[in-house]
Amino acid sequence: MKNLIAIALLIVATSCIPYKIAPKFKDKGYKIVRGQKFKRTLPNETSYIFKDPKDANEFYNYLNTKYSLNHTNVGLNTPITIENNKYTLSYYEAERSDEIANIGLVATDLVLKEKTGITAFEDNYSSRKGHWYIVITLHDENLNNGLLENHPKYKELVQFLKKLQKEYLNTFNYEELLFIKKS
Repeated sequence: MKNLIAIALLIVATSCIPYKIAPKFKDKGYKIVRGQKFKRTLPNETSYIFKDPKDANEFYNYLNTKYSLNHTNVGLNTPITIENNKYTLSYYEAERSDEIANIGLVATDLVLKEKTGITAFEDNYSSRKGHWYIVITLHDENLNNGLLENHPKYKELVQFLKKLQKEYLNTFNYEELLFIKKS
C-alpha cells in the first residue's frame, strides 16, 4: 500500500498539468465563429479562422501580392471581387497559447527551499507554446457580414475562403500568384 501511495505521489509530483489549450481545428482546418468568442481583443463579428504555421506578416505579403495592392489597404477593408460581387476583406493575426504548469518543479523547489534555503527551478514553474491564427471577416457592399449563415452568398463565400486558405498555405513564392487568374 505504501508503495502504491509513493508511486501516485511521484506521478503527481512529476506531472505537467495543462491549464490553457489552443484550438486545433482538426476536423475542417478552419472554424467560423464570432471573433470575440475566439479571443476577446478581436471584433465581435462572425469570422473565418484558421491556424497559420507561417512566419509573421506572411498573410499580409500574400494578400498584397495576390491582389496587387502596393501596400495600400492590405488586410483592412481590402476590396475583392467574388463571382462578380464586390466585398471587403479584413484580417487579423491572433495568438492563442498552450500553457502548462510543471507541478514537479514546484514541489522540488519547495523541498530545496526548506532544506537549503535556495530554489533551482523558479523560472520553470510553467511553460508556454504560442500558436498563431488568421482571423478573416468578409463584408458585402451593404456592409453585411458575409459569414453569417443567413447571408445569401454564405456557401460561396466560405468556399472562396477555403480556396484562399489552401492557396496561402501551399504557396511559398507569392510572385507566382501574379501568373494565376484572379478570382
